[in-house]
Amino acid sequence: MTRVVILGGGPGGYESALVAAHLGAEVVVVDSDGVGGSAVLTDCVPSKTLIATAEVMSELEEAGELGIEVASPRVDLAKVNARVKALALAQSADIGSRLAREGVTVVSGRGRLDGPARVVATLEDGSEASYDADAILIATGASPRVLPSAQPDGERILTWEQVYDLDAVPEHMIVVGSGVTGAEFASAYQALGIPVTLVSSRERVLPGEDPDAAQVLEDVSTRRGMTVLGQSRMQSVSRSGDVVTVTLADGRQVTGSHCILALGSVPNTEGLGLAEAGVLLDEGGFVSVDRVSRTSARGVYAAGDCTGVFMLASVAAMQGRIAMAHVLGDAVQPLDLSVVASNVFTAPEIATVGVTQKQVDAGEVLAEVVMQPLATNARAKMQGITDGFVKLFVAPGSRSLLGGVVVGPRASELIHPVALAVTERLTADQVALTFTVYPSISGSIAEAARRLHQT
Repeated sequence: MTRVVILGGGPGGYESALVAAHLGAEVVVVDSDGVGGSAVLTDCVPSKTLIATAEVMSELEEAGELGIEVASPRVDLAKVNARVKALALAQSADIGSRLAREGVTVVSGRGRLDGPARVVATLEDGSEASYDADAILIATGASPRVLPSAQPDGERILTWEQVYDLDAVPEHMIVVGSGVTGAEFASAYQALGIPVTLVSSRERVLPGEDPDAAQVLEDVSTRRGMTVLGQSRMQSVSRSGDVVTVTLADGRQVTGSHCILALGSVPNTEGLGLAEAGVLLDEGGFVSVDRVSRTSARGVYAAGDCTGVFMLASVAAMQGRIAMAHVLGDAVQPLDLSVVASNVFTAPEIATVGVTQKQVDAGEVLAEVVMQPLATNARAKMQGITDGFVKLFVAPGSRSLLGGVVVGPRASELIHPVALAVTERLTADQVALTFTVYPSISGSIAEAARRLHQT
C-alpha cells in the first residue's frame, strides 16, 4: 500500500487526501490550524459569509425601488461575526468527519520534511512523531502580508483574518489595498452601512481584473458613498487610542476607527525543511511546481497558495487532485490555468474565465470582443439591476469562445456556462443556439454570443 503524507489540511490538503484514499492509499494529514485551513476557518468561508450578509442588507436598502417599504435595517456585527465563526467551524467539522469516514488519519501538529521521504510532526504536547512516506504533498497555504510600518494589533488595525472578532460596528473603516481581498471587504462593510475609505496604490480598484469590470465596480462603490483614494500609496498605519491613522507617501493622512490591511500574502514555507529535502523555492519563498504539482524533489508534490500558482481554493484543490492522480497511477490531466473561472465577491460581483482584455489589448491574443449590458435584460429590469455586463472573447477564425467576463449579482453562478464553453472550445454560434430561460440574466450570455455570429 502506498503511504501519502500531506502537510496542511486546507483545500489542497483535504481534497488530495480524499482522492488518495479513494484510490487506495494510506493517507496521513498533518495539520496545525484546523481541518479546512485558512480557506474554511479564516478566509474564504468566513469572508463570503460576511459578504452574503452584506448582500441582504443591500437588497433591503434597494427594496424601495421595487415598491417595498422596509424600515431602516441595522447590522448587529457581534451576531453577524458569531454566525460567521460558527459556520466556519461547522464546515471544518464536516470536512473532518468525511476524512474520518474515508479512513484518513489526521494528526494535529506542525509537520516538516526530514528528507524527501519522511515527515516529522511536532505534536500539541511537544512530542514528535515521524511518518515514512512514498509521496509527500506540501499544502501549507499562505498568510496575510504585513509590513514593519503597518503592524496589526488585532483590535483596530487588522488583517483580513482578524475582522471576525469585531463586536461593535466600526465608525469608519479604512481598507488598505485595492486587490481582490481589499475590494471585497470594502464592498461588504459599505453594504453593512459602515463608512469606508479604500486606499489604492494603483490608478484604479482591482488593477489585475478586467478594466471595464473594475470601472463598473468603482463607479457603483463611489455612487453608494465609498471614498476611493487612487494612486495613494500607504506609508504607515498607526493607532492612538480609538483613532487609526493611515499616512500616505505624499504626506496626506486618513483617519478612521479601524483599518484592514489587505497587502497580499506570503507563503507558509519557512521551517519546513524544504531546501534540505531538495525542494526548490522561488524568490518569494513559494514552492516551484510543474503542471502535475511535482516539486524539484522526487516524490514531493505541492498544492495551493504555498505554490503561488493561482491563489484560489478551487485551484488548490485541483492541484492536489492532480498530484494524487499522478502519484497513484490514475488518469492525469495537467493543470490548465487558461480555463480557471474566478470571481470577485464585490457588489456587483466580477467573474472571469479564459482570455483577458489585457491580453487582447497587448496583442498577445487575437480575439473579437463584444460587451452586452445587463441594463437591457428583461429580468435585470424586473430586479432593478442597472449595472453590469456580459463580455465575450471569440477567436476570429474558428469562432470558438476564448474567454468571458460577467459583472452583476451572482456573477459567480453565471460564469459557469461561459467556463464550460471555453473549456470545451464551443463556438459562439453553439452558445447562441443553446436555449436559455426567458426571462433570465443568463439570456444575456446567449445574446452576446448572437452578436458574434458571422454570416
